[in-house]
Formats: sequence, structure tokens, C-alpha cells
Amino acid sequence: MRKIVLAAALIPVLAVSVCGCVPVLLMSVGGVGVYAISKDTIQGDTDTPYESLWDAAMRVARVRGTILQEDFNRGFIHVDANPNRINIQFQRLTASTTKVRVSARKYKKAFPNIELAEQVFIKILEEARAGEAGS
Repeated sequence: MRKIVLAAALIPVLAVSVCGCVPVLLMSVGGVGVYAISKDTIQGDTDTPYESLWDAAMRVARVRGTILQEDFNRGFIHVDANPNRINIQFQRLTASTTKVRVSARKYKKAFPNIELAEQVFIKILEEARAGEAGS
């Protein structure tokens, strides 16, 4: 009986991994709903001010690697973190809400690196909140 239940529980997991669909990762980071939108991208909306997020992302990007391109007004930072490439994007949704999207790929964009995207996303939020608390 246990084998049947275990097999029934594993069928959806195997089906998703075999067909190539992206599993949806849902979690909460400091009150922010975070979810994976592709095999290499984490996204979430936060009430943290845009400027605090930008400053935090720049600090995290400098620690992780070399900033290749940045644009405060258009809301993007591209980072070479050898052998990974990290893209950080911000979109102002309202005066107080910002969407944060982090994607990461390794080996010259060949393979997704969702773990790195998640780490960078969380670090940006932590740094932004620490920066707000220190102000």
C-alpha cells in the first residue's frame, strides 16, 4: 500500500521533470511573495523603496562580479559573475511597490542557475531592508 501511495505522489513530479515544464517555486521572504517564473528567474513584488532596492542591488552586484551594464531609470543591472551571468531588473508598479526580477545563467548563458538567482534576490532584499533600518 505504501508503494502505491509513494508512486502516486511521485508521478506528478516525474511528469513535470520529463516534459520540461517549469515547476513553480513559491516562498515568502520577509513578507514578499516570491516565485520562479522560469528555470532561471525569480521574481517578487515588494514595498521597499526603489532607490533602496537599487542601492542594495548595486552593492550585491559588485560583490558577486563585474557590472557590465546598468541603468537606474530603465531599472536593470547586468553582471558578469564568472562563469555566471546575472540580470537584475526593477519595475515600479506603484509609488510604493516595486517588482524585482533576478535571472542567472552559467557558462555563457548555456544553463539556468535558479539557485544563484534565488540567493541574489534574497540578498538584495536583505541589504535593502538593512539600508532602510540604518537610515
